Amino acid sequence: MNATSQKETMGFQSEAKQLLHLMIHSLYSNKEIFLRELISNAADAIDKLRFTALSHPELIEDDADYSIRIDIDDKARTVSITDNGIGMSRESAIEHLGTIAKSGTADFLKNLTGDQYKDAQLIGQFGVGFYSSFIVADRVVVESRAADLPAEQAVRWSSVGDAEFDVETITRQARGTTVTLHLKVEEKEFADSWRLRTIVKKYADHVSVPVIMKSEPISDDDQDAEPGDEVVNTAKALWTRSRSEITDDEYKEFYKHVAHDFTDPMTWSHNRVEGKLDYTSLIYVPARAPFDLWQREAPKGLKLYVQRVFIMDEAEQFLPLYLRFVKGVIDSNDLSLNVSREILQKDPAIESMRSALTKRVLDTLEKLASNEPESYQKFWDEFGQVMKEGPAEDHANKEKIAGLLRFATTASNGRVQNQSLSDYIGRMKEGQDKIFYVAAENYNTAANSPHLEVFKKKGIEVILLHDRIDEWLMSHLAEFDGKSFQDVARGNLDLGDLEDEEEKAQQEKVGKDFSNLIKRLSDTLGDDVEEVRVTHRLTDSPACLVINEDDMGVQMRRILEASGQKLPDGNKRIFEINPTHPLVAKLNGETDEGRFKDLAMILYDQAMLAEGSQLDEPASFVHRLNKLLMEMAP
Repeated sequence: MNATSQKETMGFQSEAKQLLHLMIHSLYSNKEIFLRELISNAADAIDKLRFTALSHPELIEDDADYSIRIDIDDKARTVSITDNGIGMSRESAIEHLGTIAKSGTADFLKNLTGDQYKDAQLIGQFGVGFYSSFIVADRVVVESRAADLPAEQAVRWSSVGDAEFDVETITRQARGTTVTLHLKVEEKEFADSWRLRTIVKKYADHVSVPVIMKSEPISDDDQDAEPGDEVVNTAKALWTRSRSEITDDEYKEFYKHVAHDFTDPMTWSHNRVEGKLDYTSLIYVPARAPFDLWQREAPKGLKLYVQRVFIMDEAEQFLPLYLRFVKGVIDSNDLSLNVSREILQKDPAIESMRSALTKRVLDTLEKLASNEPESYQKFWDEFGQVMKEGPAEDHANKEKIAGLLRFATTASNGRVQNQSLSDYIGRMKEGQDKIFYVAAENYNTAANSPHLEVFKKKGIEVILLHDRIDEWLMSHLAEFDGKSFQDVARGNLDLGDLEDEEEKAQQEKVGKDFSNLIKRLSDTLGDDVEEVRVTHRLTDSPACLVINEDDMGVQMRRILEASGQKLPDGNKRIFEINPTHPLVAKLNGETDEGRFKDLAMILYDQAMLAEGSQLDEPASFVHRLNKLLMEMAP
């Protein structure tokens, strides 16, 4: 492998340089993971060649036995990991080893806190495993030849882990890649064969490719014997093994391999389907949301295998978008080996598998919620807002998804979303036939909404919706477990059997008594409101605004306007007044039309503020309020 030409020194991409520094320092306490990451990369390279060779068998040449080899030179303090996979060209080495070509890199870096433990978790989610080499090595050399290039167009990449790396064209007879780590003096323990074998068994036993090392002497009498090669891992795809054979630790390590995550998964499900369709799935729910969770266009999906042959990463056709956080593999015996993403979109078998896998994920989450509520709460904190996309995207499983949703309510502890709809129904008042909710811009606005006053008085629980997605969610949830949903700030409030006949009669009488005030307010507020009427929603506030039954909610309008959509002029709201409030009584008796208008506009603006809306003319509100205060001053 002699250098032949074109040696060049280049600078790391700035993000790569920053991540390199963070990788070395944040993950130092778990430094043995470097071997897991390099073996994982080598296995991926072999998977890619195995798939490519289906249509280009000439790429295999005379080396059809795929393997990963680990060689140690304890005197030189080097460890080399070699694979006979797809390999890299000069250009791809520069691209993959010198840059971080991932969308959202800048956002990822902004999320770093400076806390070593938290940053280590984030770095693990980002999937930059190659850089873990520099945790234990002060120099890393990568030599590689792409399977479709001649020996004279191989590449050597090397770096000491600072701002630069060298790249040159070399001659390399064997296809694939060798990564050689020149260990730091203090990391010489990793030049020990037994130490590396232990790491391989711990982290890479599940890898389906043989990991080969020189055999160790069995006894002192064998010291002069020529060492042979030995496979040190099980070398069988984990998902093909029986569940009874696989330990939890093995499942967890396989997750880290397939998801490029450094943390253990929240839970998993391993299942074999036989019959009309024949496939195996191993799906994982991560413990933490990835940094790019909200980039809906980012790659997502399961690793697809056909008859144990790797086909593609991120096969998104097997799960709906709201489950995009799920990781794992699916191995089918029915699909063609030359399947493509286009074929997957048209194959009717895929829809059947997608339906079954979706149900399996939801069943797994139901089991987690039932058996480990604390763990499910952690899941919800990470992925709850994504799950709220489900009812709109997956009509067939709408009820099942709704059962997994969690909310804050007037009965929960603050803003924590830990109440299920089943919990709510179990606490419903006798005679209550609706699930009541209020939606607002934030939790404090929802929790202090004047629309809750009559519910607090009667001890009726109300769901407090305050996530941006919530009003959109509720537009796709008509009912749950036979109970319809009712927005307490929309339309006429009908408490049904929760009000007695005497209360209803009294409300009707009050409405007639205030008919003159309602007309005066309607004339004063004019086109600002759709209607003025007496309310029985309020006990402490003088007035509130109500949305018409079929109009778009305030929160939804804000979201659509923020996204740049052009909407017609805002819907007029209904202005409701509390006949028992002293300010309304004062207004009713006011004969000075100027003061009447000022008081009416103050009450209207207060109602706007209470719902979290901005005033069209805040200066006018301040002027009227100051004028009123001056009149009250002694």
